[in-house]
Amino acid sequence: MAYKITEPDSAFTPISLVDVGFAPPVNVSSGSTSVIPTPPNNLGQIVRAVDPVYGAGEFICLQGVASTVVGSIVSWAGVNSTATQTWQTALAAATANQGQPLAVAMAATLAGQYGWYQIQGNAVVATNGTLAAGPGKVFLAGSGQVTSSAAAGAEVLNAINVSATGTPAAGLAIVSIDRPFAQGQIT
Repeated sequence: MAYKITEPDSAFTPISLVDVGFAPPVNVSSGSTSVIPTPPNNLGQIVRAVDPVYGAGEFICLQGVASTVVGSIVSWAGVNSTATQTWQTALAAATANQGQPLAVAMAATLAGQYGWYQIQGNAVVATNGTLAAGPGKVFLAGSGQVTSSAAAGAEVLNAINVSATGTPAAGLAIVSIDRPFAQGQIT
C-alpha cells in the first residue's frame, strides 16, 4: 500500500510509517511532560490519501497498542470515562454490543507510538483466515481480526468484504469501510 496524503501540508508522517512522538518542554504549572505526536500530526486529526491500487481513503491519527500489526482492526475512543482525550486504540475484541468506532492500522503502531488508521475506503485488514469472498457482512473475530462468521462476535457496521482471505496476501483481505464501528446493543 502506497497511500500518499493529499492534504496541503507536506510534513505529515507518511501513512505507512510510525511516529514515536516527542516530549515538549516541561509544563511549569504541573511539572510534567507527556509525549505527543510530532507536529503537524495531532491526535484525532483526519487526512485524506490516495493509493494507486486501492483508491482514496481517510485516515485518523491515533495512539497505538501492543501487538498491533498492519491491518489490525482496532477500537478507539477520543475520550475516556473521565473525559480525558486519549485517542488510545485497543485490538478489537469479538465482544457483542460494543458500540465503538473501529479503524484499520496502517503500520505496526505499538504502545507509546502514533500512527495513521484507516476509517474510509478500501482497507487491507487482518483476518482469522475465514473471511469469505464478498460482498458480504464482516464480523469481529478478536485480536484485531475479522471473519465472515456471525457466530464469532460483533458485526462491523459500515463494512463490506471485497475479497476473501489471501488477497492481497496471506492472512489479509480487502474490506470496503466507511467510518466502521462495532455494533451496539439492539433494543
